[in-house]
Amino acid sequence: MFLSKEEISKIGFKSVGENVLLSDKASIYNPGNISIGSNSRIDDFCILSAGVGGIEIGSHVHVSCYASLIGAGKITLKNYSCVSVRCSVFSSTDDFSSICFTNPTVDISQRNVFTKDVEIGVNAVIGAGSVVLPGVIVGEGSSVGAMSLLKVSIPKFTIWAGIPAKFIKPRI
Repeated sequence: MFLSKEEISKIGFKSVGENVLLSDKASIYNPGNISIGSNSRIDDFCILSAGVGGIEIGSHVHVSCYASLIGAGKITLKNYSCVSVRCSVFSSTDDFSSICFTNPTVDISQRNVFTKDVEIGVNAVIGAGSVVLPGVIVGEGSSVGAMSLLKVSIPKFTIWAGIPAKFIKPRI
């Protein structure tokens, strides 16, 4: 079930456009750092957890069920983009490669957290079950295949897939 316009306005978003569809089963953290453009849709069981950088969702954007947008850096989903089912977009991550503590229950001084903005370009799509790591920019019109791990930025109008994602072919 989607929230009414009045219910959405009570959440306290930074800004919300017209005709937004927001599931009553989505989890929203720090809504004052989240903006949503017009005609966008956020489905059941999504997690939007905005850090200091915030989350900026453009117009005509679809965030499909079970997707998560998480981190201290800014996450931008440009107009007409899509984050498919069970995708995870991270603008922050703990350092798993060194001997330091990990997880948010530990004081930040004892952790090594990497934070960098993420951008999903205009008309770009992230396939089901994919993971996008901090600092990645998905170029306009690009596509990431299902179950991919995107560790590097990708140019516009290209298709990438795999673990880690590799260039497949141009998207025309």
